[in-house]
Amino acid sequence: MLCALNKPYGVLSQFTPEPGSRWRTLADFGLPARVYPLGRLDADSEGLLLLTDEAGLNAKLLDPKHGHRREYWAQVERVPTAATLAQLAKGGLKLDGHPTRPCRARLLETPPVMPPRDPPIRLRKSVPDAWLALELVEGKNRQVRRMTAAVGHPTLRLLRVRIGNFLLGELPPGTWRELTASERAAVFAAAL
Repeated sequence: MLCALNKPYGVLSQFTPEPGSRWRTLADFGLPARVYPLGRLDADSEGLLLLTDEAGLNAKLLDPKHGHRREYWAQVERVPTAATLAQLAKGGLKLDGHPTRPCRARLLETPPVMPPRDPPIRLRKSVPDAWLALELVEGKNRQVRRMTAAVGHPTLRLLRVRIGNFLLGELPPGTWRELTASERAAVFAAAL
């Protein structure tokens, strides 16, 4: 079984609570028994999270050598220049001493239509913001946030919208569904 969840803000990508944590867990969403998340989204990130009860899918999907793409939309402070986008795309940004791999980075021409976040992000009247699309084949800890911060554009809101060729689409936040055979094939389709 392979399921897609639109993980809301404030939810840990695990079923057991952390002692003293204010965050909710995946146990709050009525998911099927024995599923586990394929990868993670931080509690303050939103969007597509895949879950399965099949052994071995984690390595098949997440190991960078397989080249499975993941697309994120990041709302960042200030509007990045073409040179900044090229710097992100080139790779080589050092995160914990390890360089990032090349990726795709572009500005979204119009902000995505999405439900408001609770709590809302902080906005500063004197600092504009922009939305970026970043397509990665790796998933270091808090990688997108750390990459945008490293080039001077802190992330305000982060949403994963695609894994492989499978799009989050219109799945409402906090809901899940099992993938069809063709959607499952899309998850494992086309590497970079």
